[in-house]
Amino acid sequence: MSTAIFLKLLAIFVIVLIGWVVGKLKWLGEGDVARTLSNAAYYIFVPALLFRTTARIDLGAMPWGTLVAAFVPLVLMLLCVYGVQRARHAAGMPVAGPAVRAISAVFGNSVQVGIPMAAALFGEAGLAIHLAIVSLHALVLLTLATAIVEIDVAHAHHKGGGDVSLAATLLRTARNSIIHPVVLPVLLGLVWNLAGPALPAAADETLLTLGAAVVPLCLVLIGMSLAYYGVQGALVPALVTALLKLLVLPALVLVVAHWGFDLRGNALAVVVMLAALPIGSNALIFAQRYRALEAETTAAIVLSTLGFVATAPGWLLLLQRLG
Repeated sequence: MSTAIFLKLLAIFVIVLIGWVVGKLKWLGEGDVARTLSNAAYYIFVPALLFRTTARIDLGAMPWGTLVAAFVPLVLMLLCVYGVQRARHAAGMPVAGPAVRAISAVFGNSVQVGIPMAAALFGEAGLAIHLAIVSLHALVLLTLATAIVEIDVAHAHHKGGGDVSLAATLLRTARNSIIHPVVLPVLLGLVWNLAGPALPAAADETLLTLGAAVVPLCLVLIGMSLAYYGVQGALVPALVTALLKLLVLPALVLVVAHWGFDLRGNALAVVVMLAALPIGSNALIFAQRYRALEAETTAAIVLSTLGFVATAPGWLLLLQRLG
């Protein structure tokens, strides 16, 4: 593992530790301050980042073949984990629990860890492929997870609503799936992108500044959530989710991308290593948004980040043997 990647991982743990100290000593006051900060991230900083990203994507220059080979197994994994969790929905699990576990099993830390990893291991050409995937990463995975969880929430609301009509439930689902702090900025960004004009300089700088807050805020939130929620009772499912992310997902991506889409060389290595990344902090933001499995998701992020130190060299060795 290169020095650059090691230092990024070390910085992540230091910032998480800072968040844990802040939460443990209650420096930001009493009450669930982590949820307040999570709402700020979800309603202000993440939408700014998503809108700017989608508004600036050069759609014509995207490596669409590689992107399809990367996202088909990611979406397949998300739907499979969700389906299994939905089928064996345990008593007492929040309605959003299956969707939270599904997004945790596929959403990687593609920026803080992924970008320096791609640059160090695969050079400029590999970094370009990685950044192309990153530009659609949240758009595809968070939008899909949001649609799934909103359907579940609407279904639960309909079952408990007595005389609430199916049409009203469907309308509520559609409205909540579109007027949403993840989906709406993505849709607006794509509309702006297709309309043609570049973002005005002042707007672009404002969005860039807001979006830059996402990474440090999310890492601090992980530490605060550890302090607030602990990991009691969440360690085993968190470990399972971490193993799904670090071992099962990259294996699925390797099989589908290589033998299904005939992806080879640098492109194959980039998509497999992106899949092998630890769980990204947006999974916790998603969990806190729907008040489901926050402690488990926090533990899974920490465990997968620790485990990545051991699993990443194994995937690199396997890719090297595949040529």
